[in-house]
Amino acid sequence: MGRTVGIDLGTTYSLVAYVDPATQQPQCIVGPHGSALCPSVVSLDADGKIVVGEPARRRLLTQPERTIYSVKRLMGRGVEDVQEELHFFPFRIDSGSESVIRVRLGERVFTPPEISAFILRELRSWAENFFGDTVDRAVITVPAYFNDAQRQATRDAGRLAGLEVLRLVNEPTAAALAYGLHRQQRGLVAVYDFGGGTFDISVLKLITTGDGDIYQVLSTNGDTHLGGDDIDNALGELARREIRERLGLEIDAHSESAQELRKALIAVKHELSSADSALVRVLLPGGQGYQRELTLAEFEELARPIIERTMGPVKQALAEAHQKPEAIEEVVLVGGSTRIPLVRRRVQEFFGRVPHAELNPDEVVALGAAVQADILESGVRNMLLLDVTPLSLGIETMGGVVAQIIPRNSTIPASAQELFTTGVDNQTAIDLHVLQGEREMAKDCRSLARFQLRVPPVPAGMARVEVKFLIDASGILQVHARDLLSGDERTVEVQPSYGLTDAEVEKMLEDSIEYAEQDFAQRQLIEARNEGDSILLATGKALAGAAAGQLEAGERSALNADMAALRKAMDGEDYKLIRERIDALNQSTQHLAELVMNEVLHEAVEGKRVSEV
Repeated sequence: MGRTVGIDLGTTYSLVAYVDPATQQPQCIVGPHGSALCPSVVSLDADGKIVVGEPARRRLLTQPERTIYSVKRLMGRGVEDVQEELHFFPFRIDSGSESVIRVRLGERVFTPPEISAFILRELRSWAENFFGDTVDRAVITVPAYFNDAQRQATRDAGRLAGLEVLRLVNEPTAAALAYGLHRQQRGLVAVYDFGGGTFDISVLKLITTGDGDIYQVLSTNGDTHLGGDDIDNALGELARREIRERLGLEIDAHSESAQELRKALIAVKHELSSADSALVRVLLPGGQGYQRELTLAEFEELARPIIERTMGPVKQALAEAHQKPEAIEEVVLVGGSTRIPLVRRRVQEFFGRVPHAELNPDEVVALGAAVQADILESGVRNMLLLDVTPLSLGIETMGGVVAQIIPRNSTIPASAQELFTTGVDNQTAIDLHVLQGEREMAKDCRSLARFQLRVPPVPAGMARVEVKFLIDASGILQVHARDLLSGDERTVEVQPSYGLTDAEVEKMLEDSIEYAEQDFAQRQLIEARNEGDSILLATGKALAGAAAGQLEAGERSALNADMAALRKAMDGEDYKLIRERIDALNQSTQHLAELVMNEVLHEAVEGKRVSEV
């Protein structure tokens, strides 16, 4: 058996975490670039190689047509669902997209679960390098308001990445686990999760009993179209308008400059979390420049309508939990967008208490996922997680009306059943249309599945068909239909209308095996380049120090030649050659390293003498 980890598959960043067996505390795993945050960015090289994370993010500027970010916004959704958002994205939706969105990167086409799988594989490799062991199981977090199609798409991504997805856990619930709020005897907790692409609010009741801790989600609400990206887009619209008016330039026609502008505006947003003003400066085509000071007041005026949109779901979640703001004992902030001072002030004003922000808001969800993964793997903790389904589930009946079978905010795992009959004499089959949503008419809800059950030909109203819905702990739905007269029955695990078929998933798994060799080669190249950067930086610092003055001219010349050879190799694609050049430079720097060490020891001895005097 391999290792089990917790993964936060985020819109902007993704993270992987585990519970340290020595301390029993969750920890995030740091990747090869020195950060636990893996940018949720995927890029396709001209030669077909996949690049993920920080190296891919750099290509947003140089190869935007081959690079995709914020793919989480596309998971489990159809083309018509994202029409309003598409003009914000530089990547192209393939014209062949039908039920499943397909994104074109260069010459290849990918579905959102495939792209998410590349990110999950990257995180899996971080964990395997850290443990020195196989990682084959994971708990993955999803927004509480993800519907069945979006959850199924996330499961598909895990499967494509070679992971057994033990559980999908709602992000707010994971955050409560990370904070260890079960340590208090009882209480009501609101988790306000404002990330890059989604907003969630959950109200939880935490109870400590003689048998253990119970985390019961009373209600959840949110918006999968609302996040920090929307603030970035609002800043972008302001800058585009000013560039158009001042310079007569349509910046969207210049993809590299458009990405430079986006990068600069995100940096300004971050700066305004701790400053009263920040400078936007971007070089534009034709040698022109766009520069303006953005004050905190201007930023908050732009961001306020977006932040205010979060309060609608907050009020709704409290109403469904039958609670008032003053009854909430703890408020937890999650997601990078909660660093914005206006967000913190608005949450504090609404609940009348200072919210928790002690843990890193970027890491807290991954830490909670690791806690849940540890519970599922070890089974030793007395802790019960009672989550809820975010949207009602039902079937279409006569006249296109929805018959609700499992209401929203029902505790999961859950099951419910209803009896239905025929509406036409001698009907030989019943079409079952499974729906998800809060509207009364089928046309206004999301279609999850259609299947048919044969029934004996009897007068209208005589047939008795029992329909049973079962939702597992991850929020995935299974539907069972049985004709009570004939005994015929049929069970389907719902494949949502915007999900992938088993055949498509199998084909993608085959492709992942086919491209595994080149993916691994790309990893070796990136790691070799990273090591090359490190040794060049260290050698450059050593050559600039006093100890380097003791080198003979021939030694310095050889060092410079080896450094130049390594830089040239790093510009190429041959990782073996880079490794050879690194080894050569390591050999030629041995004498320099000895000189530097002697210098350090000499300074230490001299310092000791001075202190003794």
